[in-house]
Amino acid sequence: MNFDVLCVLGMHRSGTSCLTGLLEDAGVFLGEVSKSNPHNRKGNQENLRIMALNDAVLADAGAAWDRPPEQPVPWAPQRLTDLRQVVAGYRGQGPWAFKDPRTLFTLPGWLEVLPGLQFLGTLRHPTAVARSLWRRGGLPLEAGIALWQRYNLALLDFAAAHHVPLVDFDLPPGPYLNRVAQVFRTLGLEAQPQDMAFFTPDLRTAEIDHDLPLPPETARLYRALKTLIPS
Repeated sequence: MNFDVLCVLGMHRSGTSCLTGLLEDAGVFLGEVSKSNPHNRKGNQENLRIMALNDAVLADAGAAWDRPPEQPVPWAPQRLTDLRQVVAGYRGQGPWAFKDPRTLFTLPGWLEVLPGLQFLGTLRHPTAVARSLWRRGGLPLEAGIALWQRYNLALLDFAAAHHVPLVDFDLPPGPYLNRVAQVFRTLGLEAQPQDMAFFTPDLRTAEIDHDLPLPPETARLYRALKTLIPS
């Protein structure tokens, strides 16, 4: 493998859990992660300590997962100490990966503690994300699209600056798994689509809603992100 630690970036309900589960299929260590959730049939693949720490860093800045900051936030010294303790728990396990959509806004601390951290990202159409958020917790569709905008603007800025490979969670199953396998091979992972057991089409519980209009800036952002994915 061509990495020590890998972070999966992307908006909530955008395939981050699926991509992380596929990393485990390819032999990457995830540690103790959630394998069953009410709205993720196979679990959200998140380490609860990492999620809680990211939540705390956001709260220190007066933000939250559904009220994200305008820019990635700084970390208090104690939070960095806490992060080093979390990272120490993976020591000796070989290359490992984690995901938590909040990381898009807490990247400064992660990069300070893990300067060699590598990334891959996932994208999903804003209306599919909004529909999924509505089904999960009743978030109004307009609010879901606005939240998609905030997360994916951060994703675009970081992915474009750091050449982060992206996958499109809306692709049909065959092309999706082919793209994932292609990205994994660039990371030194032996990955073949037929070996990716984690993915099943029923993991997608919301479809693109072509009748739901997008704000012009959201449509432009979506198109900009799509240009970062090879056709």
